[in-house]
Amino acid sequence: MPLDFRALDKGLIVSCQPVKGGAMDRAEMVVGFALAAIDGGASALRIESAAYVAAVRAATDRPIIGLVKRDLDDSPVRITPYLDDVDALAKAGADIIAYDATQRIRPVPTEALVARIRSHGRVAMADCSMLADAEQALAEGADVVGSTLAGYTGTVEPTAPDFNLVTAMRRLTPHVIAEGNVRTPAQAQQALTAGASMVVVGSAITRPEYVTSWFRAALDETIGQREA
Repeated sequence: MPLDFRALDKGLIVSCQPVKGGAMDRAEMVVGFALAAIDGGASALRIESAAYVAAVRAATDRPIIGLVKRDLDDSPVRITPYLDDVDALAKAGADIIAYDATQRIRPVPTEALVARIRSHGRVAMADCSMLADAEQALAEGADVVGSTLAGYTGTVEPTAPDFNLVTAMRRLTPHVIAEGNVRTPAQAQQALTAGASMVVVGSAITRPEYVTSWFRAALDETIGQREA
């Protein structure tokens, strides 16, 4: 039976995705982050790769958003690009399967990905970059839309959440996940105010390399101003 979204309403979802090849990129570390997040109040988890989904599923029955990231030579799409990825995530125990819902060159049509996700009885989460992505995803049968890829289809990587997109998507469906550059509790609150039903926080909680670099950059900026 598909996940009941009422269990996640106004929930905090923690994305436990270690830096690839980094010190935390091991199954036991991902499981540790996931369990710590649950202890802190997370309603659900976002986990990359079938292997890590399976490891976390063995440790908790908390809802899991599963995805697979790939760097393709012939497409800019990275999130769950293949039907086989959907199959592997479903087998590993993901309750929700996220896929790139942007309107770009891709190996498999988005409609086929949604159909495969739903054939497994899983919830389809469309990771969107703009309102048109969400509109198309919902028409194709996606259950929930997210602001995950807002700003990431351009040449400059964003550093702030796109609350305007969240608000616009809320006019289409009550099932909206705010995701992407939510780095502070105040931003998480603002995401709910903008219309999100759920909020994903990732790097600010589970990527210590990134958080450390933010503090280092802030200190370096102050040092530079003092010495100028």
